[in-house]
Amino acid sequence: MTSSQRRHGRAPGGRPFLASLAAAVMLSGCMNGGILRAPAPTPLPTMAPTAFPPAPSDPQPLAFPRDEGPHHRLTEWWYYTGHLETEQGRRFGFEFVIFRAERGDFPVAWASHFAITDGGAGMFRYEERFAFGPQVDRSPLGGSFDLAIAAVATPNVGTPDPAPGASLPWTMAGALGRDRLVASGSPGAIDLTLTTDRPPVLHDRDGYIDLGPAGGTYYYSRTRMAARGTLTLPGQAPFAADGQAWFDHQWGDFIAVGAGGWDWFSVQLEDGRDLTISVVRGPNDAVALIYGTLVAADRSARHLAADEIEITISPHTYWRSPRSGALYPARWRIELPGEDLDLDLLPTMQDQELDTTASTGVVYWEGQVTVTGSDGDTPVAGVGYVELTGYVE
Repeated sequence: MTSSQRRHGRAPGGRPFLASLAAAVMLSGCMNGGILRAPAPTPLPTMAPTAFPPAPSDPQPLAFPRDEGPHHRLTEWWYYTGHLETEQGRRFGFEFVIFRAERGDFPVAWASHFAITDGGAGMFRYEERFAFGPQVDRSPLGGSFDLAIAAVATPNVGTPDPAPGASLPWTMAGALGRDRLVASGSPGAIDLTLTTDRPPVLHDRDGYIDLGPAGGTYYYSRTRMAARGTLTLPGQAPFAADGQAWFDHQWGDFIAVGAGGWDWFSVQLEDGRDLTISVVRGPNDAVALIYGTLVAADRSARHLAADEIEITISPHTYWRSPRSGALYPARWRIELPGEDLDLDLLPTMQDQELDTTASTGVVYWEGQVTVTGSDGDTPVAGVGYVELTGYVE
């Protein structure tokens, strides 16, 4: 990596370790009187302690659909980003995630973020929710997930009046590459069916990442899911929309990794290849880990080591948030010399920052990007998402 890369980072595993920090903040702030307090709108439910079975020794081989559903581990999340196009040719991006945190005898803590990017209109809206207890999880035993988080939080960005359907629960459910997402609120609404016949991609070869003293994490992705359904903007009728999504599922006995923050990149190329790269920073912004996964058009996946990846920030392409004051990179060049692949990532709009301190204690940038570049002498193009944490003072 070049010196310009040392300012940027991302959690090992590919999806944000913001959830690890989020889980710790939710529990310390809401339960243990920590520095960050995000009081729930209703009193914490009174629940009897739950006796969980002892965690098996790691690593264990992954099995599907068994490992699609929730696990009795400290931290877990189900994370979607995607790209939609309407029949009228309008393009949108979306992010939808549910986090789960388990801490001893405390009720299980849940948080969720939902965002829609309308780059053509220069609009970015998001909302957050959080809850405690078992009511979120409706998953059957032995596999799949079925999660529903009720409306309990005030919208961060959106119209002054509640959007249609804002009181409805956000739900995500699925297994074996057949998923359903439903969410509505100040960003608008999505009702999507996601499908893929590709096998899940296990990161770092076997799907388990040893984080040393920080613990360990299981991690797999469905990097290219066909999306079809409806998208609704505030005050408008639903649009029929289709496109593609990226799904990450990660869990393990870890709480926080990457004291300096992290950057994460996902790319879906038009030629059928998918790419994810993760970089995590330690204290003093030193890069602690960088790696990735490249999925070929024939669906085979290859682990990428740090010395196979080059990431640079385009000069003079930064965006400063008028709310948090954070200075974020706003254009990236990713090179895989061994693949002769050279990619340019450009946000569809600069302001895609989320302040989710009420649910996860984190302010971060997660945004839709367009991708252009070359594979040797052959032009390539695609879409992607980038997440940036650790940029807020």
